[in-house]
Amino acid sequence: MKTSLTAAGALAVAVMLCACSPDQTAVQAPRPVRTAEISYDNARDINRYVGTVQSRHEVDQAFRVGGKIALRKVEVGQFVREGDILAVLDDADYRLAEEASRQQWTVAAEQTRQADSDRQRLTALKADGSVSAADAERAQTNAQTAHATAEAEARKLELARNRLKYTVLRASRSGVVTAVRFEAGQVVPEGQAVVSIANPDESEIVIDVPEDQLAVFKDARFKASLASAPSEAFAVTLRELSPQAAAQTRTYRARLKPVQALPLGATATVMAERVMTSVSVAAVPATALTQSGGQPALWVVTPTDKDPVGIVDLEHVTVWGYRNDEVLVSGPQAGALVVTAGVQKMTSGLKVALSGAAIVDANTTQQAAR
Repeated sequence: MKTSLTAAGALAVAVMLCACSPDQTAVQAPRPVRTAEISYDNARDINRYVGTVQSRHEVDQAFRVGGKIALRKVEVGQFVREGDILAVLDDADYRLAEEASRQQWTVAAEQTRQADSDRQRLTALKADGSVSAADAERAQTNAQTAHATAEAEARKLELARNRLKYTVLRASRSGVVTAVRFEAGQVVPEGQAVVSIANPDESEIVIDVPEDQLAVFKDARFKASLASAPSEAFAVTLRELSPQAAAQTRTYRARLKPVQALPLGATATVMAERVMTSVSVAAVPATALTQSGGQPALWVVTPTDKDPVGIVDLEHVTVWGYRNDEVLVSGPQAGALVVTAGVQKMTSGLKVALSGAAIVDANTTQQAAR
C-alpha cells in the first residue's frame, strides 16, 4: 500500500512538471556577420613608390688646380649667388710659378728685340754688299725664332696667371649649397668635387621603378605627397624615365616634375594609377577572401523572407589585384553582400544576421514561448 502511494505521488509530480515546462526544440540564433556590398568599377592598377626630392640642376664645384685649402666660406643650406667665393687655396706656389713665367717672358721679349735689331742691321749691310746673303738670312731666322719663343713664354705666363686665379673657387651658378666635402687645411686634388649647389626653384621627385612594373608605369597617372603632409596630394608629371636599368638594383630611375616647388631632400610618395577600361572589378576587404579547392572565393549572403536574416553560400571569384587592405575581384553580381569577417567559421547554408540587426537568442525565444 505504501509503495502504491509513492508511485502515485511521483506520477503526479511528473505531470505537474510537464505542464509547467512543455517539451520544445531549442532555436539556434542566426550568426551576426559583417558584410560589404559588391560595387563594380573600372579596374585600377595602383602602385606606390617612395623617393626623394632633388633639384633638377645640381652642379658639383671643384678646384681646377690642386692644393691645400686655406679658407672655407660656405655652409650646407647657405644660398650663394653666381660669382660668390666658396673656398680659397694656399696660392704661395702658384704665385712663385707666375713670377717665374713673367721673368722668362721678359727675357724672351729682350731677345726678340735684340734679334729684330740684328736683322734690320744685317739687312741694311746686305744692300751695299758688306755682309753675305747667308748672314742676312740667318739674322732673319733668329728674329723669327725669338718672336716664337716670346709668344710661347707669353702663353706660359697667361697659364700661370690663370692657375693662380683658379686657387679661388667661385660659384658657377646661384643656388643652395647641398653638400660640402672639405675642411680648411685639407689637401684636395685637381677636379675633386668639394661643394654641390642646387637650384631650389626646379625641384623634382626621383624614384626607382622595378622592371616588372615598367609597362604599367609608362601609361599611369601620377600623384604625390610628402611624408610631412601625407594627406595633401598634388599632381606630378613624368619628365624622364631612364632607358636602361641600374646595374646593381635592376630598377629604372624616374624623375617626376611637381606643380609646385618642394623642399629639397624631403621624402615623397608617388602613386601611379592606371585605369583599365576593359575590366570591371569590385574592391572588397582582404579579410573577405577565402579559398575553396585551391581557388579564391567569397561567402555571399542570400537574403531570406526573414529580413535581415540571410543564408551564406560559397562563390568562386577571379582576383585581379591587391591593394594595401583590399583585393580586386569579379564574379558576384553587383549589389550582392559578402561576408568580410570570420570567413573561416562559415559553412554553406548557415543562417546569418547582418551587422546591426536585432538578434534574438534561444533563451529569449524559449522565455517568450512560455
